[in-house]
Amino acid sequence: MFITFLSDFGLKDDFVGTCHGVMKRIAPEAQIIDITHGIPAQAILQGALVLANTIGFMPVGIHLAIVDPGVGGPRRPLVLQDEEGRTYVGPDNGLLLPAARRAGITAAHELANPEYALETISRTFHGRDLFSPAAAHLARGVTPGELGPPLDPDALVSLDVPELVIGDEAIVATLLYVDSFGNIALNFARDDVEDLGIVSGARVELELAGERYYAVMARTFADARPGDVILYEDSYRNMSLAISRGSAARMLHAAPGQEIRITLAR
Repeated sequence: MFITFLSDFGLKDDFVGTCHGVMKRIAPEAQIIDITHGIPAQAILQGALVLANTIGFMPVGIHLAIVDPGVGGPRRPLVLQDEEGRTYVGPDNGLLLPAARRAGITAAHELANPEYALETISRTFHGRDLFSPAAAHLARGVTPGELGPPLDPDALVSLDVPELVIGDEAIVATLLYVDSFGNIALNFARDDVEDLGIVSGARVELELAGERYYAVMARTFADARPGDVILYEDSYRNMSLAISRGSAARMLHAAPGQEIRITLAR
């Protein structure tokens, strides 16, 4: 059985290795795939979007995700199942829902049975003491219903994903997250803007934080000269901003959550 693992733990500390150890002690036969541990600290929305983008490329199994700024508070620990047979483990803060809803959630349970947690549960490290043991027990064949009582999927905490605003001549988008190359993911797809004439080769004007820039709608980085700003469809079919051989986030002084106005340059 596969367990995929995504978190904001980073790799400088012992958190990821300790969670691996806990899971392997309970389910030594489980294969663990680390999706990423580079989600920025407490960035629930970015973690949720990365999980949703990558889950279709993962084997069906147990999907452990931990970006949990509310650890130790009233938020509930969850296990979810979807129609593809995938099982998700993590906090009830919206992190799991975009991925689980892709195929439709069939069941939700609260992690409440102490038999499937470590003997002592820290108030600040549920990843080690609660979520990792639950994922490992699920990998060994324990059913979600054995982990705790059922929950209404409609009562789970959802994230507010910013909506694209489309006008007659421009769109107002939101910067969702920045990857390690400085590329900026936006909250729309190519089909959303083709009617405005924003197609491959089009020149667009960007307005961000009171500054104006120009970019070209491109198919790939090789279509632009080094240093050019490009608007392109990324590998998950969402639109992003990049700079050929550079960091768009650094040049544009961009940060997640900012709004950007995109207009077809005349």
